[in-house]
Amino acid sequence: MSRRVRQRVEEKGKNKVDSPSSDRVIGDEDLAPKSEEYVDWTSLPYDSVLHLFTRLNYRDRASLASTCTTWRSLGASSCLWTSLDLRVHKFNLSMAASLATRCANLHKVRFRGVDSADALINLRARNLVEISGDYCRKITDATLSMIAARHEGLESLQLGPDFCERITSDAIRVIAFCCPRLKKLRLSGMKDVSSEAIESLAKHCPQLSDLGFLDCLNINEEALGKVVSVRYLSVAGTTNMNWKVAADNWEKLPKLTALDVSRTSIDHIAVSRLMKSSQSLKVLCALNCSVLEEDKSFSSSGFKGKVLLALFTDNFDGIASLFADKSKKPKDVFSYWRDLTSKDKSIDEMMRWIEWIVSHTLLRIAESNLPGLNDFWLNQGAALLLSLMQSSQEDVQERAATGLATFIVVDDENASIDCGRAEAVMRDGGIRLLLELAKSWREGLQSEAAKAIANLSVNAKVAKAVAEEGGISVLAGLAKSMNRLVAEEAAGGLWNLSVGEEHKNAITQAGGVKALVELIFRWPNGCDGVLERAAGALANLAADDKCSTEVARAGGVHALVMLARKCKYEGAQEQAARALANLAAHGDSNNNNAAVGQEAGALEALVQLTKSPHEGVKQEAAGALWNLSFDDKNRESIAAFGGVEALVALAKSCSNASTGLQERAAGALWGLSVSEVNSIAIGHEGGIPPLIALARSEAEDVHETAAGALWNLAFNPGNALRIVAEGGVIALVNLCLSSVSKMARFMAALALAYMFDGRMDDYATIGESTSKSVSLEGARAMALKHIDDFIKTFMEPQIFAAAAFSCAPSMLAQVTEKARIPEAGHLRCSGSEIGRFVTMLRNPYPVLKACAAFALLQFTIPGGRHAMHHASLMQSAGEARVLRSAAASSQMPREAKIFAKIVLRNLEHHQAESSKGKKVSYLRI
Repeated sequence: MSRRVRQRVEEKGKNKVDSPSSDRVIGDEDLAPKSEEYVDWTSLPYDSVLHLFTRLNYRDRASLASTCTTWRSLGASSCLWTSLDLRVHKFNLSMAASLATRCANLHKVRFRGVDSADALINLRARNLVEISGDYCRKITDATLSMIAARHEGLESLQLGPDFCERITSDAIRVIAFCCPRLKKLRLSGMKDVSSEAIESLAKHCPQLSDLGFLDCLNINEEALGKVVSVRYLSVAGTTNMNWKVAADNWEKLPKLTALDVSRTSIDHIAVSRLMKSSQSLKVLCALNCSVLEEDKSFSSSGFKGKVLLALFTDNFDGIASLFADKSKKPKDVFSYWRDLTSKDKSIDEMMRWIEWIVSHTLLRIAESNLPGLNDFWLNQGAALLLSLMQSSQEDVQERAATGLATFIVVDDENASIDCGRAEAVMRDGGIRLLLELAKSWREGLQSEAAKAIANLSVNAKVAKAVAEEGGISVLAGLAKSMNRLVAEEAAGGLWNLSVGEEHKNAITQAGGVKALVELIFRWPNGCDGVLERAAGALANLAADDKCSTEVARAGGVHALVMLARKCKYEGAQEQAARALANLAAHGDSNNNNAAVGQEAGALEALVQLTKSPHEGVKQEAAGALWNLSFDDKNRESIAAFGGVEALVALAKSCSNASTGLQERAAGALWGLSVSEVNSIAIGHEGGIPPLIALARSEAEDVHETAAGALWNLAFNPGNALRIVAEGGVIALVNLCLSSVSKMARFMAALALAYMFDGRMDDYATIGESTSKSVSLEGARAMALKHIDDFIKTFMEPQIFAAAAFSCAPSMLAQVTEKARIPEAGHLRCSGSEIGRFVTMLRNPYPVLKACAAFALLQFTIPGGRHAMHHASLMQSAGEARVLRSAAASSQMPREAKIFAKIVLRNLEHHQAESSKGKKVSYLRI
């Protein structure tokens, strides 16, 4: 007996913007090539081609430049290489050497990691003005000093937001000496910033107007008061600050316009003093300052003409007050400022600083996932992030998108998000904004926008909005990116969207399946995140019948088996196994089950994965083997690859595991035990005791699979005897008596019927002791009593009393309706199993006669998946004669006679339907 279980999918207004040519109808004349006309792309004007190149990322520029000599020359034009974003590339010495000839006019560069920092000097970009780096934790003084020494024209240097723990004040002194034109310096995570270092900046960098030491441990507050050129100062996240000394010195800074003290321990005394005493200060940003927020006596209303940005103030109102025009809505202040045709330079500079500081702080707060901030996020935080996403500063846009992706997550490990926050983003137009960012040619924006869309799509309402706004096509396109980070986040978005049944076909139609399969082949090694997300999305899609066919057609079986065989990352292994399980779950409608089994190494890999130390991997591998065991060839191949031994070992080891693992371990043994050879092997291997233990589980799903496996095993008399010896009778009796699952109770009763229908007695050796015989008889009495009790729960006394005197179809239909176990229609019996139940109709025990008739009724009810198969087996074996005899026999118990009559009617129904050549559908009789 076997049953396939489809793997569960993981729980986790249309306003279209038309293109200018959307109203034009394209006719044949537009598509048909004209023999006398062609376009010579190389003859396009120089400036037109350069404009085309500027719309491409660096990889595509290089690819396009390789098409011909003319475009190669254009592609190397220095005006295309004024800025470089190297964060997503493996930027090393060899790449730097290859780019050096193009970097004569390079002004701006963004890099990631210490290796990229070491390679920067080989670009020979002496005209660099701006350098920005992240993941700089390992950068040393030597590297930073060399960068500063080679780029004396540097005006902006930013390293963060991660901590620069190896950079000391010595490097700051070198920067000050080598870069006299420095205007902006922002460093994160230094342990100590000494007075000598700060005074060097004050002495050698007279144009330094934007200074930030963020998330540092110690800063000399007095020395900062000597940087008289500074207009914008940030010490956000710095811990050991003497705020009295700071206020004493900073209030005297003549040009200080804006100060950021967010995430510090500043108190109301220092805030009040700075706001009231500094003549130049206009904006003080104190977001997430716990001491200030807990001081109920502090009031922010006494600082006329100055703005305090905090969690407890209206930040939109505050920023709007910087402008003379009071007619605008405060929440529109950022768009109002960006749309101004005539801008005040000082206001413009301040707003750009506010954008940078607020985006940085909001991301830090979101990453901390602090409690008690829900009102802030709903009332201001989400709207601020959405406004910042529209900034002209790329790094601000990226941080805002990352902030959106982060602040909605309340439990990253379990992919749990705050639905209220997610829906707030959706209501404020966040989905469309994110999709616009995702369409940018800048890969950094693509990656962060895709991440935000992915996280938001965990919420079903937001996922629907993403689909309606065209997000599925956008993500499917990004999944084809040659940028690994972009492709990884896009695959994550498709994974989350594919949870919804309504999105699966749309993903397939958008080319998502092919893109996901290609991802696995493109990055088979060392890209764990890509592989896990691509396999996870394919697993969800494979749960759908039509989509599973597309997955197989796109080469998904080969890709997933390759992952299962070669990938060492447990997350990818788990999702690959889950995907194979889902592909194998459609054996009735396609040939994917057989296809997976025929793929070289598939079954062997899954057997090996059941030995993984990771529970999720073992669970999904066992689930895949369960589904694959439905195919006869697969079943025997699994056994040949050591599947019996592996699954018995798994069942023995999972007594304290999750119910999901227990269910699948027992289910896989159930599937294998359909074969008599495998059934005997499971018994010899010691598989019966762990299955009995699982039958005692409190989980309904585990009840079913353990009972199913024991039912199959009990068909063999040797196994039946082992079940008795191991105390299995009591376990099965308890299932019969108390399981909430009708299926578990049903199969437990059938297992007991197999065990005590007489065959086990014949198998028992003649030399058994009297005590053994007595224990068998005692077990038999207990089993028969509870089988009888089980059957009676499906018998309505009044209906049965009436049915005993009337064979009217309506009366038999009432009996059937009461007795029917819908899930039993999924069970498929072999000819020998059906024959055993028919033989049981002649058993001397009346209870077993009734049980056999009850089982045959369940297996032949019209509408059951395998009812026609069972009816055909019975008709071919001439079992109708035995049923008629049973229905008419005076020796049969009343319930057995009634059940036998219903089985006969079922056989007549199936024979009639078969002769018509019609598809059988459920018929109430």
